[in-house]
Amino acid sequence: MSHITQKELLERLFHEDYERLKNKKLRITRLRIPGKEVCLAHVIGVSQSCVYQNLGLHIGVHEGEDHRGESIGLIRFTPWEAVVVAADVAMKSADVEIGFMDRFCGSLILTGRLSEVQTAVEEVVRFFREELHFHTCEIHRS
Repeated sequence: MSHITQKELLERLFHEDYERLKNKKLRITRLRIPGKEVCLAHVIGVSQSCVYQNLGLHIGVHEGEDHRGESIGLIRFTPWEAVVVAADVAMKSADVEIGFMDRFCGSLILTGRLSEVQTAVEEVVRFFREELHFHTCEIHRS
């Protein structure tokens, strides 16, 4: 994807009106309209404690816990509130913990044994695809 200058962008957006508007103050607002989508589903195999610390999974309700040797599942949703349903599905389908859940940006992080995290992520993606008719991505593993 090639980058364009601000001038080129404004020329594309305003076409004929560009000359009339070019020295005026403009306010451009970006708007995101979320669809029904699971846009990231990733399972990280056994991780080291530095991964948990960098993700902030060792603070708050998890303070003092040692998660070395556990796996991490990352899932991202739009609309963002869907993360609440996903957390419920994940907890009911496998023995995992919620490491982090953000209903304002649609992020869910699950922790636990690799087989449990894998099962939870698979079930969440399946539920959203088959039951809620969301567009879903493939599950990636590392």
